[in-house]
Amino acid sequence: MQNLLDTLKKATDFLSRKGLEKPRKEAEYLFAAGLGIKRLDLYLQFERLLDDSEVETLRTMTVRRGNREPLQHITGKVSFRDLVLKSDKRALVPRPETEEIIDLALALFPADYVVKVLDLGTGSGAIALALAAERPLWKIDALDKSVEALALAKENAQLTQLEGRVNLGQSNWFEAVTDKYDLIISNPPYLTESEVASADPEVKDFDPHSALIAPENGLADLKIILTQAPKFLNQGGWVLCETGIDQHVALAEISKQNSYKEYEGVSDMSGRPRFWKAQKAI
Repeated sequence: MQNLLDTLKKATDFLSRKGLEKPRKEAEYLFAAGLGIKRLDLYLQFERLLDDSEVETLRTMTVRRGNREPLQHITGKVSFRDLVLKSDKRALVPRPETEEIIDLALALFPADYVVKVLDLGTGSGAIALALAAERPLWKIDALDKSVEALALAKENAQLTQLEGRVNLGQSNWFEAVTDKYDLIISNPPYLTESEVASADPEVKDFDPHSALIAPENGLADLKIILTQAPKFLNQGGWVLCETGIDQHVALAEISKQNSYKEYEGVSDMSGRPRFWKAQKAI
């Protein structure tokens, strides 16, 4: 029988040979998930002897990660803000940088306001569920055109015990929308085909391309949102989107053409232009 530490070292060496930047950290996450323990508890169990079934489980998980399958797909979960969500191939893996859009949204309204929100292209439901968890008074609708993504979002709503707080529905952008909102928020597709082709394998080989790629140099879906949103916004309402790095000049022109009161690009904590917000005139 092999002990945990020796097996962990072998997995780390394997992942290192496969080119992962942080092989030991990744191996620890895999082993913690595979053994059903906390990552820090691994250090207390280094001499633990693993039976054949445990070794096979860990080997299979390690090989999958070596093939560059996302860690979140292998463990089946992803952290987003204070939530732990289910993650699989049905929707884009929520990114840590996308968490910043939640802070931007919260800053737009006083904490005690009742805000009506529309999350377009909700995917896993991460944005809608995070807003629901952090603003109990907000009323949130979340839409996606993908039946598979909506099923995942529903599972995450149940997992987080927020299913009564977020109304999920199927729609291709605004097609099924009839209400008006104070905030329309979205992380839409904004990459070009060439950007995805040059992305890491975890992205180009496992994330659904429909959630990544947009025509017109990545601008097509952002243009739809900014152009149509005013019809579905209350006076003074906001649009808030995640964007591509070189798109803000074009988005400024689109916002100007659609008579937004004010609009601006916002950089993330690393200084990368990542978000766009625009306010409908009062």
